[in-house]
Amino acid sequence: MNNSSALDVVIVEDEPHLAGLHRDFIEQNFNLRVVGIAATLEQARSLLRLHEPRLILLDNFLPDGQGVDLIDSPLLKSFDCSVIFITAASDMQTCSHAMRSGAFDYIIKPVSFHRLQSSLERFMQLVQTLRNVKVVDQRALDKLFNLPASDTPAAPSAKGIEPNTLELVQRVFTAKPDVSWSVEEVVEEVGISKTTGRRYLEYCVEIGFIGVEMQYGNIGHPRRLYRKIADQEKSVS
Repeated sequence: MNNSSALDVVIVEDEPHLAGLHRDFIEQNFNLRVVGIAATLEQARSLLRLHEPRLILLDNFLPDGQGVDLIDSPLLKSFDCSVIFITAASDMQTCSHAMRSGAFDYIIKPVSFHRLQSSLERFMQLVQTLRNVKVVDQRALDKLFNLPASDTPAAPSAKGIEPNTLELVQRVFTAKPDVSWSVEEVVEEVGISKTTGRRYLEYCVEIGFIGVEMQYGNIGHPRRLYRKIADQEKSVS
């Protein structure tokens, strides 16, 4: 991440663990900088006044009110800030309210990180377009405001992938990036079933977090070993 050009982000989420996951995910994958995490609307307002961020990841159900009310506030409308609503609120009234009030996107919990990635990619595309395009034709205008999801590449399926478990699995490889792990070793380290372990490991392979090595012995089938892909390897691929 280039800190000098990174866009400021505020996360409004009263679950500290989830807020931390979101922070790590966006800072590792985008030119974004989390300048504050708020667990209440009051804290959120203080951070907005202090930083005037370019983006907010906003939960709805907070200890002192609903996040959707923040979207309508004069404070938020006083500077250029987009809102990605991330909430368990799945009722149409809340969704409609958020979108009519100008939310850039609406993501229902539990969060699919591929869905969040797609949303952040479209947000960065919007920022880039606003910076570079001075005169638009109809096609550019449609792309600017609609940003169709079909423009983004197909992502691996995140069905059945729970963020907390995914973090535990990935932490095994992050702690020892030079070690190759078998399925059995990973599930013992994390404390999950072998079937679950295989699902999460293959998902990590799909998203490019780990790679697969084949270990051939004298007898029996080769073993699949998993190892973290180094950052320089990702940049080359």
